[in-house]
Amino acid sequence: MPTEDPRHAEDNRPDPEALLAAANKASRGRLKVFLGMAPGVGKTYEMLKAARRRKAEGQDVLIGLVETHGRRETESLLRGMEVMARRPLEHKGRTHLEFDLDTALARKPKLLLVDEYAHSNAPGSRHPKRWQDVEELLAAGIDIWTTLNVQHLESLVDVVQRITGVRQRETVPDSALSRADDIEVVDITPDELRERMGAGKVYVPETARLASENFFKVENLTALRELALRRAAQTVDDQLVAAMREKGVEGPWAAGERILVLVGGDAMSSALVRAGRRLSDMMMDAPWTVTHVERSDRSGPSPLAVTRLRDALKLAEQLGGSTVVMTGVDIVSTVMAYARRNNVTQIVIGKSVGSRLSELLGRSLAAALLREARGAAIHVVTEAAHGHGEAAVERPAKRRLDAMAYLTGAGFVGLATLVAWGLDTAFDRVDLGMIFLAAVLAAGVMHGLRPALAAATVAFLVYNYLFLAPRYSLTIGSPTDFLTLVVFWAVALATGGLAGRVRDQARGSQRRAAAIATLLAAARTLSGATGRQLVAQAIADQVAATAGAKAVVFYPKDGDLFPAAGAPSLEPLGAAPMAAARWAWERGEVAGFGTSTLPHAEWTFWALDGMRGRAGVAGVEAGAMALGSDDERLLLGLLDQGAVALERADLAAEAVEAETLRRADRFRSALLNSISHDLRTPLSTVLGASSTLTDYGDKLEPEVRADLMISIREEAERLNRYVANLLDMTRLEGGALRLRNDWIDVRDVLGAAAERVTRRLGGRPLTRDFPAELSLVRADASLLEQVVVNILENAIAYSPAGAQIEMAAYEDRGNVVISIEDEGRGIPPGEVERVFEKFRRMEEPTDRTGGVGLGLSIAKGFVDAMNGRIAAASPIHDGKGTRILISLPKAIHTPKDLL
Repeated sequence: MPTEDPRHAEDNRPDPEALLAAANKASRGRLKVFLGMAPGVGKTYEMLKAARRRKAEGQDVLIGLVETHGRRETESLLRGMEVMARRPLEHKGRTHLEFDLDTALARKPKLLLVDEYAHSNAPGSRHPKRWQDVEELLAAGIDIWTTLNVQHLESLVDVVQRITGVRQRETVPDSALSRADDIEVVDITPDELRERMGAGKVYVPETARLASENFFKVENLTALRELALRRAAQTVDDQLVAAMREKGVEGPWAAGERILVLVGGDAMSSALVRAGRRLSDMMMDAPWTVTHVERSDRSGPSPLAVTRLRDALKLAEQLGGSTVVMTGVDIVSTVMAYARRNNVTQIVIGKSVGSRLSELLGRSLAAALLREARGAAIHVVTEAAHGHGEAAVERPAKRRLDAMAYLTGAGFVGLATLVAWGLDTAFDRVDLGMIFLAAVLAAGVMHGLRPALAAATVAFLVYNYLFLAPRYSLTIGSPTDFLTLVVFWAVALATGGLAGRVRDQARGSQRRAAAIATLLAAARTLSGATGRQLVAQAIADQVAATAGAKAVVFYPKDGDLFPAAGAPSLEPLGAAPMAAARWAWERGEVAGFGTSTLPHAEWTFWALDGMRGRAGVAGVEAGAMALGSDDERLLLGLLDQGAVALERADLAAEAVEAETLRRADRFRSALLNSISHDLRTPLSTVLGASSTLTDYGDKLEPEVRADLMISIREEAERLNRYVANLLDMTRLEGGALRLRNDWIDVRDVLGAAAERVTRRLGGRPLTRDFPAELSLVRADASLLEQVVVNILENAIAYSPAGAQIEMAAYEDRGNVVISIEDEGRGIPPGEVERVFEKFRRMEEPTDRTGGVGLGLSIAKGFVDAMNGRIAAASPIHDGKGTRILISLPKAIHTPKDLL
């Protein structure tokens, strides 16, 4: 925020944020919106006419999508224009023809026409809304022309429903329209539009008749026309302000009215907000902002002033205004700098019953603004008579505080007097003025400007009366003494005032630094919390530490508030606090102790409002802090962070759930595919062979019958393996795996596994390389055997006939290692890390025994369950081959010299 006089030349520089926004837009395409009050005003027709003119000028123009609605005049404008084909999308048995975004991006014309900005895309499209398609096109540097009816703006949905009785389902965020570089209002009178409808140029006759009696009434169209013109004017005004900021041009330019309401913490704040709303209504709903300037060189306002200010800002938002809080040393220069940057033309301020001397000297806020407000009108609202009663609420405490400050200053002067009296008695020609100056400085440092000024005055009188000749008299003895006293008084006033200001600034800086440190610590804690419960506990801990009292956090569960966490512990609450918590949850308002809602409750509750909605409720035990105080503002900042953290935890949980469902769907799809393909093959073989034996058994040669019997057995075994793998994966996925660990020799397990795959080797030699001695390991022998069988079957499936398969075992200091190698074509480099995933298999196994892609995934699950490790390496020699390593931990490490 500005702290110096904005009249200086250096303040007329371009706004850095505006320059950054302009730089970002430079690489984007330009968006032009043809805005109308209702269907049938000719938006698409005007857009096509302008596009034909651009094409005639030699520009690359492409019709991305245009809805002619069967209107011949509009269809005629498409002749000779390049029109994109639409993309068909299937949904629920119907084919929808939608805008082809990818084709448009690949074609990348200079100008692309995309009709109906608010259209909802069919399911299966990249974006749910067409305006999002337009955003992607703009980001690619393509200029876009589109059309929009004013009733589709998100902020006007409720207004349009009250006017027409129809609620619009397809909407565009106001921000999407605000980003438009150009807006062209296509405007005709309501009577002209109704004549077009009667002539059948908008709808077919029967539809046109019904529309004229309902949505297209004259009064409805007139209201919609006003909304369209106002919204276009508001967008143009926003563009003017942005251009002024970008060029560093000072306002105001009275192209459109903008209102700024300046409020403080006094009793007039709410009245000023209402006055600003009324002024906005009189000026055709002109945009208005309520602002407050925090003085960085002053101490913080009283709790009552903070409460009034908070209520005023909240009232402004409820009445449709925007709010901003600024910081500066000088109120006038800060306000006027903001007004010039934002093209403010009307400024509303309040005037309380103050000092007539301030007005005569021109020191009042109204007088100062009048001197500086060049081109802006100043509206002064006077204080009502009832304001005195409201302001009197805080006066007793304030007076007590002021009295203590002045008494402290007098005490410093009294102490200085005693010290000066002693020094004057003990020594000659002592400079006693410095002692009184120190007393004035002490009063200023501790209590600020006014007590310092009072102490300076008392010090002046005491020093003159007791220590300057003639003593015990206020008479000045000589001109030199008079000059000395005047200089002393001036220095005392200046140093006391400066010391008070420095003290206020230091306290303000300390408060801000402490608040920032607290918020940073809270952000660090909340960001590290995972899960809704942990986040709720972190919020409770941070709130309790900040407020110095008990805290509790609720979030919704099963239609009611659930007490999620508490600090220092979670305790049950009574009926009154729970009622206050539910009120805060349902209304989004502070409730409980110290408020106007259930003030007898022993707790105060605030709603945790996040970015997506209400995330929960937080409560603090009664009496911990005053509502409206700096402590409460810090607490509200913590609660805002907590609400976002709760939302983040919910989003993370939803993401995990969605990922789980996605994986489950993938597993289910793969399983169904496996059952329909891989299991059907052996069943078909068994069925065919058994049918042949049944029908022609006595006519077949013995060798043929034996071959068919072998086929039946092999396919039955294959089917058994598939079912066993599926059952094993089900056990792993469901956590039902139970280990039966015992001391085993892996050589015995490897031998048993080799025996099980002997018939499936198909002429492939299986070599074994085992040491004479090998340490025992503690593992489940049956599971380890199944692991080795799965790996061997995988090696068989992907090795050519005659290729060697090697099985070895060895040990190092801490592990017994099993190695299985094959001479197959190996695993592609990008697939090595994924080879242990479920249903992951090479495209074409070398034999028909290829499984469902679960063998290695099951092997990894079993090895992990036995605290082992499994890894794959490929290629291992001559660009081919695969090695699978299994490492099982030993109970006791073997000394290096014994290996």
